[in-house]
Amino acid sequence: MRLLLIALIFLSGLHGASAQLFETRAKQAFMIDAETGTVLFSKNADDPVPPASLAKLMTAEVAFNAIKSGRLKLDDEFYVSEHAWRTGGAVSGTATMFAAVKSSVPLEALIQAVTVQSANDGCIIIAEGMAGSEENFARVMTERAREIGMRNSVFVNPTGLPAQGQHVTMRDLVTLSSHIAATYPDFYGFYAQEAFTWNKIFQRNRNPLLKMDIGAEGLALGYSKEDGYSIVGAVKREGRRLFVAMNGLASDEERAEEARKMLDWGIRAFEKTEIFAAGETVGRVAVFGGDRPDLAVTARGPVAIFRPITDADRLTARIVYMGPVEAPVEAGARIGTLKVWIGDTLSQETPLYAAENVGMGRLQDRALDAVGELLTGWLRKYHL
Repeated sequence: MRLLLIALIFLSGLHGASAQLFETRAKQAFMIDAETGTVLFSKNADDPVPPASLAKLMTAEVAFNAIKSGRLKLDDEFYVSEHAWRTGGAVSGTATMFAAVKSSVPLEALIQAVTVQSANDGCIIIAEGMAGSEENFARVMTERAREIGMRNSVFVNPTGLPAQGQHVTMRDLVTLSSHIAATYPDFYGFYAQEAFTWNKIFQRNRNPLLKMDIGAEGLALGYSKEDGYSIVGAVKREGRRLFVAMNGLASDEERAEEARKMLDWGIRAFEKTEIFAAGETVGRVAVFGGDRPDLAVTARGPVAIFRPITDADRLTARIVYMGPVEAPVEAGARIGTLKVWIGDTLSQETPLYAAENVGMGRLQDRALDAVGELLTGWLRKYHL
């Protein structure tokens, strides 16, 4: 019987002097360091909430992906339907690029309108041009979300306008934002663009972080009657890039200030710590039926994490794997995952691989392992 096993690791020397806590008025929030993937803050990060205009990050990703794959070009023209004009255009009273009904707009202008101005008509025009309807496009959005690791988000339209069954999580939105930055660097810069002009209409980027001189890279703002104000933001400063998503704030001013405080804290209150060097043995895991009782596991490269400078909680690391691992095992085979906690927050997960070969044991050794598994397997079942 193979069960989920945990090997505890003591990380020596990684102790702080006093606990440091961060409080936010946001109902849900999630922040990571982009380089290491360290989770710096998490509060109700997997709660499903209405996406509002934050859904437009996913709309843009679908368009970026189509361009990168060669299916679309920036100078492709997209038709402005009456539906797009009425639902998201000048007559809608919502964020718009003022595209004229029955005109055609280049895809590059549509993308800039969506990323800079959060234009609803731009989103609908892209959706109809790529998939024929908002509904069809929303299915593509959800499929793409799953492909890039967004496990708990469902999209019903490209704008984020209220719709039953549509929801996102703060964790998923950070996953999406970091994916966009890493995969589409040429387009990612649009989010920090200060203004956008289309058809002689000048509109400023409304993201308040861009005016704060904190290294902000823009991204998206949202609002819903149910959950209040939300934001997805990023900063690049002091050689680091952080992504944050926050929801459930009471006003535009509170949203801006809470995001600024959290991002500043993320930059200043953490230091990089290398837990394991490249090639260093992370730990050993039990082997069943092999010519040795256990094997060393290692990560593909160095394992580093950002930890709070004054956090009193020690880092806790655990090797989690299905085991005991059955022989034979080839070096390089995926064995399990190194999970690192800072306090109660699961801050990092790193794949682990066999650092050595393990051959089949002698017949009598395998028989003894089998007897041992019968005697101890039930203990793991009830104590892990």
